[in-house]
Amino acid sequence: MGDIVIALDLGTSGFRAQAVDLDGRKTLSTAVTTRHPIPGSNVIDHVNFAIDVGMERSNRLIMDTLNRLLPMLRVDLEKVTRIAVCGNPFQLSLFQNIEIRDLAYAGKKMLESLNVVPPKRDGDIVPANGLGLRGMPRASVIVPPAVGHEIGADALAMLLVTGAMEQSEPCLVVDYGTNAEMALIKDGKVYSGSAAAGPALEGQQIEMGMLAAPYAISEVNMRGQCWDCWVLDERFDPLEGDAVDPRTGEVKRMGKMHARAKGITGTGVVAALDCGIRSGLVEMLKVRTPDERLHLQDGIYVTGDDIMEAGKAIGAIRAGYLTLMRAAGLWVDDVPLSLMSGASGLYVDAIKAQRVGMVSPGSRKIVQYGNTSLVLAKELAIGKMELDDLRELARNLRATHCMFATSEVFKNIYSIELSLWLYGMPRHAYNDMLDIYGLPHLRLEPIDAIVERKMSRDISDVGSEGLAILQDPGTVLVGELEGCIMCGKCSDSCPEDALTIREGDPFPTATIRSDLCAGTACKRCELSCPEHAILIKDLELKENGRRGEVPLV
Repeated sequence: MGDIVIALDLGTSGFRAQAVDLDGRKTLSTAVTTRHPIPGSNVIDHVNFAIDVGMERSNRLIMDTLNRLLPMLRVDLEKVTRIAVCGNPFQLSLFQNIEIRDLAYAGKKMLESLNVVPPKRDGDIVPANGLGLRGMPRASVIVPPAVGHEIGADALAMLLVTGAMEQSEPCLVVDYGTNAEMALIKDGKVYSGSAAAGPALEGQQIEMGMLAAPYAISEVNMRGQCWDCWVLDERFDPLEGDAVDPRTGEVKRMGKMHARAKGITGTGVVAALDCGIRSGLVEMLKVRTPDERLHLQDGIYVTGDDIMEAGKAIGAIRAGYLTLMRAAGLWVDDVPLSLMSGASGLYVDAIKAQRVGMVSPGSRKIVQYGNTSLVLAKELAIGKMELDDLRELARNLRATHCMFATSEVFKNIYSIELSLWLYGMPRHAYNDMLDIYGLPHLRLEPIDAIVERKMSRDISDVGSEGLAILQDPGTVLVGELEGCIMCGKCSDSCPEDALTIREGDPFPTATIRSDLCAGTACKRCELSCPEHAILIKDLELKENGRRGEVPLV
């Protein structure tokens, strides 16, 4: 075997890496994390954490995780000559340890008052060891460019891999994930946006949720009174599981994946939501079963709270693409093509997604893709695409970026979505609310769309050596708590069980597992402490041993 290159996708919900034999251009192995090491559930949380505690600590969280993940590829890292990385501008800036405040704050006056000088984000090639990646003395790292600091490498990947720019009719492309990147293309012009949808569509903040990984329920179909479950196998292929009664969980028919399900992906939750609505088991946010749960195989279930979490994500995505349409002077029937990328965009049933609102109801054709960021990183790593090519595309791209955080249209539509998903507004009242804001009506029933699936798996080729999963990056935030009275209120309030408090000398010690912590958007531990003894930003970062590695499969 000759030189090795690595493709790396820095996603908001986790990292994916692939080792490739440069001579044969064959994928050797794949390694992924199940979460992001920086506290928080979306890119806004990550940025707030970095600003609150400092860039250095945030960068170290990323590097410590990568230095555990890359050896799990089980290749000789000294043979690695090139690493290509892809991600949104926030993630790549945190990875490079460069300024992020220009991305976090809107307005030149604000940046000038903070003495912020926006760094260049037009792509770079830097030594791996200079970034803090260990054991690869020969490797250089290719960092792709961003467009106008708003459209990042992940958005370029989404546009390139899906062929969105080559369509003759207006089309909408969405990378479904924690930070839902989206773009509307009309007459060669790109209207882009990014919705902090949250992690529910990737299986997080769901009681029995998990990322798309082996033994996750990824799909649910109705067949009479039974629901058929589909479970991902070791190579991410969905195989038939059990048919169950959703009211009780009673198994009516065993499938090939019987007794193997360990959790449910966000796409499985979407499927269960759609089936629940169509069967009448989900109505006005209530789950109408004896124990108020939708039961799937192997004891896996979906709760009303799970439906609300999924609904908030769906609502953010729908508000996003409707805002882009409005900016382009279009509405749902004017955009006949929807392109779906990302794990959630591939594994979700496109018709179910359209019925619940993830996909525009006016789409006449829906095309599903997998992980476009990893595809772009791989093409850069093997030399199929050059950095200069991406720079030229970035320079020539005619783009208008819609800042959803400051858009009145987005705010108005998202308020309607929250009324629907959180407060039980009847679906038939949606158009009445649109009237209030002077917006066009939505179709109550979607167009019967044609669906084309371009890939069978999110990562189409995991390599001859298979897949390895890093369950726990092993990074923790630790600190002594002066004034702590060991009441336990902080740890009891933690929704993710990320915090433990132990006796210490002279003061008790707090330990927070960084990848589980909900970050600055939560801070329940700080708010619940009667002595105000715990402040996350004052805790130090430490490694906590090599735990949670799952062997290659």
